[in-house]
Amino acid sequence: MRILLVEDDRMLGESMVASLSRHGYTVDWLQLGNGVEIALRTETFMAVILDLTLPDTDGLDVLRRVRRAGHTLPVLILTARDDIEDRVKGLDGGADDYLVKPFALEELLARLRVLIRRAAGCTETVLEIGDLSLSLKNNEVTVQNRHISLTKNEFKLLATLATQAGRVLSKDKLQQALHGWDDTASDNAIEVHIHNLRKKVGGSLIKNIRGVGYIIENN
Repeated sequence: MRILLVEDDRMLGESMVASLSRHGYTVDWLQLGNGVEIALRTETFMAVILDLTLPDTDGLDVLRRVRRAGHTLPVLILTARDDIEDRVKGLDGGADDYLVKPFALEELLARLRVLIRRAAGCTETVLEIGDLSLSLKNNEVTVQNRHISLTKNEFKLLATLATQAGRVLSKDKLQQALHGWDDTASDNAIEVHIHNLRKKVGGSLIKNIRGVGYIIENN
């Protein structure tokens, strides 16, 4: 699951990238606000974590431009501004949630899970697709109540497909979901992961739309 982080504090940004990556997210990090619209126009993310105090522009202006451009993905404001007025402006300006610094990682992770599952049309922390159950909280997968052991990238790929069930995702989109702006990954990595996932969770769950991409169909 791919996240866009917009945070100018280098120490905090590095810490968040490391922490979120350990919990199964692919994180692309911007330190300036003016690159957000380009990133959203050219790439696919599950959510945005947005600081308000940026060196080149105000985060609220970034948020307004993002919403005016028609981007509907969840946006979580993460800022030191803790006045009620600032919170109201952020939420009225199009944010889906507002978290004040300093924050606990566990709370940030919980809020992200809520935003992602809402965007996926799911109210539970566990996604149920046929015989498969996928826990966004624990990064666990079961098939017919049997625990399935997946690698980190296999889980990220399965979670990306499951949270966007009913949509065909191209190989490039899945590659970005796994590796973000890191272009050093092997071109055939997606095929390898899909092959291994099919062996583990069943060959009929992930369907290949020839020449287009892969899909997990809605129940």
